[in-house]
Amino acid sequence: MARKTFFSFHYKKDNWRASIVRNSWVTQDSAGFFDSADWEAVKKKDDSSIEKWIDNQLSGTSVTVILIGSDTYGRKWINYEITSSWKKGNGLLGIYIHNIKDKDEKTSTKGLNPFTQWKFTLSGEEVSIPTYDWIKDDGYNNLGKWIEDAAKRRGR
Repeated sequence: MARKTFFSFHYKKDNWRASIVRNSWVTQDSAGFFDSADWEAVKKKDDSSIEKWIDNQLSGTSVTVILIGSDTYGRKWINYEITSSWKKGNGLLGIYIHNIKDKDEKTSTKGLNPFTQWKFTLSGEEVSIPTYDWIKDDGYNNLGKWIEDAAKRRGR
């Protein structure tokens, strides 16, 4: 089953790598991943407008994928997307993208896991959010499964 999915990433630094992940479904049988990345226009607005835009992007989604680059950890809007996604009941997962080559054919350093900043609980039990490496864990062939598993963990 295809899931309406929100992709969160550090736009300025990781847009190239994120586009590779977000667009990987185009060549696969299972389509339906969703994202609107008009971040350049929206980031010029005030915090309230940015939060509203993010909330609108999350509307109707069942999973949020955090694309983890070298500078993802601690970013204000990624943190907002994580907390808002969890509050609305979205499944969460992280994908390390540092090994994906950028437009200059360069990789990056592995970033810190942004999920370690919170404690996530389901039915009173603390849970950890799964993370994968796009290259090492064959994200091209496994993204759909990872998304479906994240949705099921949240009962979606």
